[in-house]
Amino acid sequence: MKLNKELEVKIQKFRRDRRAYVSFIILSMMFLLTLPAEFLCNVRPILLVVDGKIHFPILLTYSERDFGGTLPSEPDYNSRHFHRLLYGEEKSAALNNESSDASLSLDDFEDSPGMGLGLDDFEETSPSLDLGMADFEDGPATQEKPDFSLGLGDFEDTGNPLQSASIETSPAQPTPPKEVWALWPPIRYDYKYIPSESQTGKVVLAAPYETMSANGEEVIESAWKDGHYLGTDDRGRDILARLIYGLRISMIFGLSLAVTGTIIGCFLGGFQGFFGGWVDLVGQRLTEIWGSIPRLYILIILSAFLVPSAILLFLILNLTAWMGIAAYIRAEFLKIRNFEFVKAAKAMGVSDFQIMRRHILPNAITPVVTFFPFEVTAGILALVSLDYLNLGVPSPAPSIGELLSQGKNNLQAIWIILPTFAVLTATITLLTFVGEGIRNAFDPRRNA
Repeated sequence: MKLNKELEVKIQKFRRDRRAYVSFIILSMMFLLTLPAEFLCNVRPILLVVDGKIHFPILLTYSERDFGGTLPSEPDYNSRHFHRLLYGEEKSAALNNESSDASLSLDDFEDSPGMGLGLDDFEETSPSLDLGMADFEDGPATQEKPDFSLGLGDFEDTGNPLQSASIETSPAQPTPPKEVWALWPPIRYDYKYIPSESQTGKVVLAAPYETMSANGEEVIESAWKDGHYLGTDDRGRDILARLIYGLRISMIFGLSLAVTGTIIGCFLGGFQGFFGGWVDLVGQRLTEIWGSIPRLYILIILSAFLVPSAILLFLILNLTAWMGIAAYIRAEFLKIRNFEFVKAAKAMGVSDFQIMRRHILPNAITPVVTFFPFEVTAGILALVSLDYLNLGVPSPAPSIGELLSQGKNNLQAIWIILPTFAVLTATITLLTFVGEGIRNAFDPRRNA
């Protein structure tokens, strides 16, 4: 594809700015690495081969029955239960131990020294319960009236069904081990997985280095032993996985918000600037009224009766994200519409839309390009701020702002706030460097 010569000169000027160009390369690599986050951090294997049968758990959903289990639900691939299911020897041993403990009867309790009570003990020591109808009459008892007598002996000959109610289970048949080969992601956790077991004995707020227990008598091993390379948060979720997923969401959110805000701003600002007059006057007053409403108040009001989500936040932030670009585009259109080439186009009968699109917009695009990286930065910071205030995407969605909030609430867990702060600061700094490089390359006053 052949680029415009003027655009090619500007790109070459941007590449000569080493700080901006290197920042752009690093930022692009960070974004591209986080795009396939499911293949980097996941609780499902990428590829699982069991007895020669190939499974793709990362793409397809399998039930435990597909691997020889009994449950119709998807298995927990990280659990010991699933490992025992695949490796039959461990399963049979576990089941045999469980089956030997499950066979119990009342004889076990009778013979045990601590449970020396039986039904005979109640027969000999307890007084018999003998009731007659005469006991309920006020007059003298007569021989003709039959007695209604009950005693504990009446219950002896009926047999005790509990004596034969021993729980017997058939011994588990040993399951032959399966031939298993699995290809796992580098991190065996995703952003929402909460492990139920840990080799170090600490699931919640597990540090990525050795720590002491609360009483100072026991050394807790590093969370690396469980595969948590940056530790876990206050719910036991992997910090590194939440950072990778959260950075991807933040970058996509910021880019999308910048694109839609730029499109809306170019359309509204260009319409006002090109036609001017009462169109510009009315539009400018409405824009000022709308811009005077604080965005945070709108979010608080809407979140009171709507369920917060990333889509809802995106729509709400778009209500005000176009204002900055619209102001610059309006000023450029007001200036360029009086140029000679625009008047010539009008005299030749070119439509207003074609004049705006083909003749004015290319000459007014410099503010759009130079401010685009800063719009991305503003979008990322808006999402982080809302998540930090608990007005953003709901849990368990990964969020950098939510991690910052956790770090503030758990200052002793420095493994939460330090990596999160470093990632956020690096992203914003790189975006700022890229924005400055683009501004220097595309600003005609700096090229003069």
